[in-house]
Amino acid sequence: MLIRVSEIPEEGLQIDGPEAIARPFQDAAWRLETLSLMLEREGDVVFVRGRLAARVPQICGRCLEPYQVVVEPQVDARFVPNPPGRAEERELAADDLETDVYDHDSLDLAALLETETTLGLPMKPLCHEGCRGLCPVCGANRNMTACACEERSQDPRWAPLRALAARLSK
Repeated sequence: MLIRVSEIPEEGLQIDGPEAIARPFQDAAWRLETLSLMLEREGDVVFVRGRLAARVPQICGRCLEPYQVVVEPQVDARFVPNPPGRAEERELAADDLETDVYDHDSLDLAALLETETTLGLPMKPLCHEGCRGLCPVCGANRNMTACACEERSQDPRWAPLRALAARLSK
């Protein structure tokens, strides 16, 4: 959803409900569940504040089972017009790291929603905290079935380090 910055009213623009943005994410499996954003303009600077909730499918990093995670980031973004000239000729200040830019008087809210949702995703997705993962021998999901496989024998290449550790612990 593109918003024309020059058309944001002086009192601001309130956007509520997931139906306000037709296609908020590039991945159709991601679902926007709630949305409440306030856009305010001070000259050329645009502030976007509010909250959203999105349901995103994930694959567990231990058992490889699919599950869904709900991401609920708080949105607090500041946008300024993209300055003319080449970006490599500008030096960034500390304040620039918390500022985004818009081009040609239009602000892409869908890109903002996707970025905020992506930043809220877990780095190592787990279906639940106690996930037992896959058996390293047979590959069975240990959450669904008890595995009768014997533990692997220890790698003989680590034997010198185990011997050293045993000597040092005495």
